Amino acid sequence: MLFPDGNYLSGIFMIDSASLAFDIDGVFADTMSLFIDIARDEYKIDNIHYEDISSYYIGECIDLKPEIISDIIVRILDGKHSASLKPIEGSARVLRRLGRDGRLLFVTARPYIGPIHSWISETLLLDPASVEVIATGSFEAKADVLLEKKISYFVEDRLETCFALKEKGVTPVLFRQPWNRMEHPFVEVGNWKELEALIDFTR
Repeated sequence: MLFPDGNYLSGIFMIDSASLAFDIDGVFADTMSLFIDIARDEYKIDNIHYEDISSYYIGECIDLKPEIISDIIVRILDGKHSASLKPIEGSARVLRRLGRDGRLLFVTARPYIGPIHSWISETLLLDPASVEVIATGSFEAKADVLLEKKISYFVEDRLETCFALKEKGVTPVLFRQPWNRMEHPFVEVGNWKELEALIDFTR
């Protein structure tokens, strides 16, 4: 894990599990891999590589027609795809550990929840009542939702959202992805094992 001063093992930074919430896409759900799979299966486009997605906005870094990008995104939102959406490695185990002792909160900028709530519950093998998913419809609306829910820490993969959260008083933890490799001042984790090491499970 990387701390703001650039060191890997500096400072004491522990997150109260009761004040922690999560983004979904790019943090828990491996949505970019699903995008690549749909492009290959449905459009016969097989030259997209995960590491090439250097911008959150795919059209800025991958040469695809806007209508194809839009169609794939709608398929993902609606769950209308033959390829499976998989959890990012290690995520289900840590989230299941958190969910056993309390309620899990996910806040997504998706315009509507769609089938993602069921996917989360089924992936984690948890009672759907113990999983709350809020779709804000915009990145900017996340901070207000988190503050209303008394959340202090939020795991996020979109760097611009991290800056917005910090301005509102929510501490972001950046989940490392190819599309967030710009310089930033935030605590950063490269995988769920690193994130787990930051969580205080005793509260």
